[in-house]
Amino acid sequence: MSERIPKGALVLLAALLLCAPPFYLDAFWLRIGLFSMAAAIGAVGLGLLTGTAGQLSLGHAFFLAVGAYGYTWLAGESGPGLPTALAAVLAVLLAGAAGGLFSPVAGRVRGIYLGVATLALVFLGHHVLLTADSVTGGFNGRSVPPLSLGGFSFGDDGAGLVVLGVPFGAEERLWFLGLALLAGTWWTARGLLRGRPGRALAALRDSETAAAVMGVDIARHRASAFVVSSMYAGLAGVLLALAFRRVVPDYFGLALSVDYLAMIVIGGLGSVAGAAAGAVFVTALPLLMTRYADQLPLVTAPGTTEGGVGPTEAARYLYGAAIVLVLLYAPDGLTGITRRVRARLRPAAPAPAPATRPSASAVRTKEPTP
Repeated sequence: MSERIPKGALVLLAALLLCAPPFYLDAFWLRIGLFSMAAAIGAVGLGLLTGTAGQLSLGHAFFLAVGAYGYTWLAGESGPGLPTALAAVLAVLLAGAAGGLFSPVAGRVRGIYLGVATLALVFLGHHVLLTADSVTGGFNGRSVPPLSLGGFSFGDDGAGLVVLGVPFGAEERLWFLGLALLAGTWWTARGLLRGRPGRALAALRDSETAAAVMGVDIARHRASAFVVSSMYAGLAGVLLALAFRRVVPDYFGLALSVDYLAMIVIGGLGSVAGAAAGAVFVTALPLLMTRYADQLPLVTAPGTTEGGVGPTEAARYLYGAAIVLVLLYAPDGLTGITRRVRARLRPAAPAPAPATRPSASAVRTKEPTP
């Protein structure tokens, strides 16, 4: 019988594989990885809110913008000029504070009504980003200061850092920062789901009446889920800003919120791994189609006037079709498909031997009592 590989060995192997790309891949593939890691962090937060707590949110792009612009302003020359590490932490807390201000609404409204309420945040936030020129830079946005930790810069500082013969620029350095942030997000989210808060949110999602009978404070847990999700989105916004190196208002629109909903639906609601997988799929697909637009049928390269579909629109059609297929044939998303495939590949346990019954001759008849 084959022995299973220890879980610790699998985690170590996965960590080594994820640390290898900066030594072998060029900047384009590293940027895809950075954008995917940032999207995975935000998708995990939305998965906790929508997949676990059962609260529909269309305002995730707003909290991403709070994190991205909060870091840019706090660390930039137009703002206080704080140390970049402190600015990143404060930006995440600022996103959580924004979620806390909205949490009374999230604690009392649910379903489509909460979705419409959060939709207002996206339009309000986009208007503020365009008009508050002194903070956001208006339509043109602002350049993002590179992050520095203990004197080590995660940007192109001109120091010419070389590791194992490979020049380490901004993408290579940010890759390891993104891995660390994603690992921390993964660990904390799984801890929440496996602990009492996760069980309370799952009970709240399944039945509010049953959750209230079990002693779950419905309003408080809904509000807490919204704040935690907002902080994850703020952290994703900080990493996105560092990867893009410039923030502009048009990126943080309604389409971004819809993309995040697509991520958690395709990956599997209520699953940390599923949210990360859906984020990679939705983020990488348009970038890859843009790269290989001239080799794909019916897809035109960006900026051309020929008949056809642009790579971004084609990507939206594809993962829109993926959402329909998931809802029809795999409601638990990529996570459920993976679980079923693993169950089929796992060797079947040997059938238990049938119980033997004693023969008739071995059965001693009971003597009558005198």
